[in-house]
Amino acid sequence: MDSLDVELFADYHQIHLSDEGSTGDLSGAWTDQAVVDRLAVVDDAMAVGTSVNVTVAVRVDVLDSPPVDDLADYDHVVEGSMRVRSGRVVVMGCTDYEPDAARLRVPVGPVRVRAASGNLAEAERLGVDSDEAPQTMERLRVQMWPAPSESPVVLKRWDTESGLRQER
Repeated sequence: MDSLDVELFADYHQIHLSDEGSTGDLSGAWTDQAVVDRLAVVDDAMAVGTSVNVTVAVRVDVLDSPPVDDLADYDHVVEGSMRVRSGRVVVMGCTDYEPDAARLRVPVGPVRVRAASGNLAEAERLGVDSDEAPQTMERLRVQMWPAPSESPVVLKRWDTESGLRQER
């Protein structure tokens, strides 16, 4: 299993994951529903929405099989699929310089990606100041594993205004 811990600037409220060499254009994938769900997907790339437009803590784990159910530990959880042709996935903020971005080894073929966001109430409360300390920073855990392509799904939804968490 390959993993990565990094802090990324979530410019435009998003973090990008893409197959190395991807030409996928995520701009058209940000539909109204994708914004609400916090996930935009094209064939070989995806963008995960964030609550804040500052630096967020990101952990990425490449797994051999689907992860255990730990939805209770997170505020918002989504899943989507993407195709990996190169065997490497690029992890970056949407305005980062791609040649300098972090990369992980990932099995070639379709992969399922689960993005789980945590510490959203504190990060949203502090807004632009949320990235000043680890305990107030928005946290994003991304898990990837080989799996047939499926439609995106929200497993747990965060409602910003009320802080309500809705299970699927």
